[in-house]
Amino acid sequence: MCHNFNDMNGNNLKWGYLIILSIVWGSSFILIKKSLLGLTPMQLGALRTLFAALFLFLIGFKSIKTIKKEEWKWVAISAFAGTFIPAFLFAYAETQIDSAIASILNSTTPLMTLIFGTVAFAIGFNKNQLIGVIIGFVGCLALIWEGASVNPNQDYRYAGLVLIASVCYAVNVNIIKRYMQNISPMAIANGNFLVLFLPALLVLYTTGFFKEEVIQREEVQTSLWYISILAVVGTGVAKVVFNKLVQISSPVFASSVTYTIPIVALIWGVMDGEKFSFYQVIATGIIILGVYLSNKKKII
Repeated sequence: MCHNFNDMNGNNLKWGYLIILSIVWGSSFILIKKSLLGLTPMQLGALRTLFAALFLFLIGFKSIKTIKKEEWKWVAISAFAGTFIPAFLFAYAETQIDSAIASILNSTTPLMTLIFGTVAFAIGFNKNQLIGVIIGFVGCLALIWEGASVNPNQDYRYAGLVLIASVCYAVNVNIIKRYMQNISPMAIANGNFLVLFLPALLVLYTTGFFKEEVIQREEVQTSLWYISILAVVGTGVAKVVFNKLVQISSPVFASSVTYTIPIVALIWGVMDGEKFSFYQVIATGIIILGVYLSNKKKII
């Protein structure tokens, strides 16, 4: 009886963490959109990195000491592929496409991970995974095509930036899996942002952000609130929660957050007046089906 009670509590905790991550990461895309009202994409990417770095340094800077000298090159590659480059790509993408579309295209990350793992590391794939990749990309094309029709004033070529960001995430996941298994998640996160802190500060400086007339603008100050929430909660807290979820469940269960993030982002987008057609709902379903099939181990 006690054992069943503990199992039930453990399952409730896992689902609780999954719901939290879905809400946090699903809300990140609308926060990027709101941050862009007062910030340029370069400023947004840099500030997101800097705010997240400061938060993570406060809660886990000591963990950096556990990273070995020969591991730092992989930490640096992980930092740029998994955090720095995507931060700017998403910011630029959302200057032209809706936040909900960006979140849905971001759900192709598992597909990109499979492709990159196969090409770069000769990791095998099964029939399910191949079918999943094909279906997923058909869904992407349908989503972009329909989006361009529903929103003719938007430049859907920028959707390609989100797909490039997904490739970056795929590179990061494969590198962590292959070369960074012996580094704790907290150390990886802090090592990443230690590498990125000065580049982000340099980028921010070159944008002219530190000029008094820029910082004093009302729209800039409002955007700073949005970007601080995005960085601290959407990056810092989410990393800690996700690491905990992996520890108490499994990578397969934890990765299922991929399916729920677009739902939250879509709700935010619709509430913010973004147009989303019935055919885009179908295209979204096709993408999620592709991701689901690519994650199944059993061959059909």
